[in-house]
Amino acid sequence: MGVKSRENWTRYTAIGFALSLQLFSLESVNAQQALSYTDAQADAGAQDYASQCAACHGANLQGIGVVPSVAGQGFLSKWSGAEAAELYDQLSRMPPQNPGGLSETSYTNILAFILQSNAIASEATPLPSGRNGLANLLLPDQSEDPFGNVLTELERTGSSQLLDNLRPVTNDMLNSPPAGDWISWHYSHDSHGFSPLDQVDRNSVSRLGEVWRLSLPAGNNNPTPLIHDGVMFFYTFPDTVMAIDAGSGTVLWRYSHDSSIPSTRKMGIALHENKVIVPTSDMRMLALNAQTGELIWNKSIDTQLEVVRDVAAYDLRAAPLIAGDKIIQGVTGSMVSTGAFIVALHAETGEEAWRFYTLARPGEPGGDTWNDLPLEERRGGSVWIHGSYDPELNLAYFGIAPTYHTQPLTYSVNIDGVSNDALYTNATVALNADTGELAWHYQHMPNDQWDLDWVFERLLVNLDIDGEPRRAVMNVGKSAILEANDAATGEYLFSVDMGLQNIITAIDPVTGEKTINPDTFPRREGAYNICPNAVGARSWPPSGYNPQSKRLYVPLVEGCFKAGSEGNELLLTGIPVQLQAHPASDDGNMGRLQVIDLESRQLAWRHRQQTPIISSVLATAGGLVFTGDLDPSLKAFDEATGDILWQSPLSDAPSAGIVTFAVEGRQYIAVVVGQSNNHVRDWSGMSQAYAAIEGWDVETPPPGQGAAIVVFALRAL
Repeated sequence: MGVKSRENWTRYTAIGFALSLQLFSLESVNAQQALSYTDAQADAGAQDYASQCAACHGANLQGIGVVPSVAGQGFLSKWSGAEAAELYDQLSRMPPQNPGGLSETSYTNILAFILQSNAIASEATPLPSGRNGLANLLLPDQSEDPFGNVLTELERTGSSQLLDNLRPVTNDMLNSPPAGDWISWHYSHDSHGFSPLDQVDRNSVSRLGEVWRLSLPAGNNNPTPLIHDGVMFFYTFPDTVMAIDAGSGTVLWRYSHDSSIPSTRKMGIALHENKVIVPTSDMRMLALNAQTGELIWNKSIDTQLEVVRDVAAYDLRAAPLIAGDKIIQGVTGSMVSTGAFIVALHAETGEEAWRFYTLARPGEPGGDTWNDLPLEERRGGSVWIHGSYDPELNLAYFGIAPTYHTQPLTYSVNIDGVSNDALYTNATVALNADTGELAWHYQHMPNDQWDLDWVFERLLVNLDIDGEPRRAVMNVGKSAILEANDAATGEYLFSVDMGLQNIITAIDPVTGEKTINPDTFPRREGAYNICPNAVGARSWPPSGYNPQSKRLYVPLVEGCFKAGSEGNELLLTGIPVQLQAHPASDDGNMGRLQVIDLESRQLAWRHRQQTPIISSVLATAGGLVFTGDLDPSLKAFDEATGDILWQSPLSDAPSAGIVTFAVEGRQYIAVVVGQSNNHVRDWSGMSQAYAAIEGWDVETPPPGQGAAIVVFALRAL
């Protein structure tokens, strides 16, 4: 059930979404209505699964590469409590190359096999065959609070001096955060991921030890905690916000949003004045009272589409950006006709202020860059990473993802005045925060045929360039190329290639225009390497920048494709690809932390290791750089030399941003583990696949012990 149909989906099997059924773990749940299946149905379903699904999803339902598994805690409650007929509908759309091509009995048996694989016991009564028979049955629902006995619904644990003394988060604070706080997704409006705290430094880091942890429900998530005045605000699965005593891990209040669809992946929340700003799975924005957790307002974001449990829909994945009195939210819409958008809401009321469509419309500026496609055939342009904001320029900066609808753009239609660049995909856009007006844009990669996003965090950095002080906005795309533009004008400044890609052979030093390697352009003849693969040499884990040393620390992974006539098809272009190790990884090391000296624009030290880095990079004034690895482990590097000064095993894979904060003069380091997401799953499977292909001796990570917030601090001497 892997390859997506040309008509409806992007061809994205071993490197992509394939079957984004977002299936569920059903352990320890009880059915709300009787739903049963027989061993005979599951046995027959296992055979159908082996012939129709296992090529992409794995013989043991574990997923292959970035194709998701269809069993296990990583998908907890995705379909919990839903009608069995809804899941049957999703199954019956497969296999994508022949939707509905199996019999009703086969689809029903595959459903039975999935139930069995998720620890639902068989019974004597068979599962009804076909959609009509399943219409009145519900899949098992959770019977226990996923937080144990911490809290239920919205409840405050009584008097809390921390909450009572909580100060409003002002714009001045957001522009220049208090040293002990972490009040934006990547620390500050400039997205440096750098904290001025220095109690944990090169000399003391060896005394770091775990001081508290809070167990969480498993789920598809990678949220970054926010900390203000000793209170941690955390958005967990499913659609649940908690206020926590950041010094002890005690839950102070918890708010659960009753989403109309199952919970989707979230990267975080925002703080503004007395509010916690929360994007929900069902395309709503909430404002909660930070002191009490009570709902202040609840507004729907108009999509002009029904909000459904479907990958071809909109989603709010990124954390909101606060810019003045506006909440600016990126929207994903990879498969949606007409593409995605960025929306701004008034912070006081939640009413929409403006929106910016990320795919240029026909008849508007940039509208002639889509190979003369009508608007309804333009797709993509998702915004799934938090933006940055310059309050002096009043500009908000976002990266725009590519389109997966690549086949109609592969070659130019040769109409005067029409190109196939596909604006504003793979571009930086600078928007007036008050009006949403486009101040400038710069497209880093036109006509992307390889899914090499330039969507990630935009760093705002002050540098001397050619003897002139410049305010630059920088980003690193999947190709591991750093590019810098003037923050006010968008003027191209420079690029730094970190040496892991072979698609771009030259970059014009004046304009930044790329020369594409013709040997990597999609074709079916012969065999050729594409580096990196579509998961990217880098992905969502944001880099860390130390403004004191002017060094940028970028988490990278080495991996390629072998393209040509064999393998699974990439995007709608339909070119077969297979996993291929990167030439730099002949020693079995795929993970890399690469350092760039931004003053000299040269590569500095690098650290290479077997396993990929799968968390953000945290830089601190203590001269340290923290990363979370697939081992799983947490490491602290000397930011000047790259020496590993401390490391600690983790109980599960780190799956979100690493943050640091202070409470009553004590510095803490926090990391979220065990809440799965695409990046963790991608490299968990792909690192093992590369090792098998190359014969590397790679140790398989131990089974995870569950989702949790894990917090470290210095032990006493």
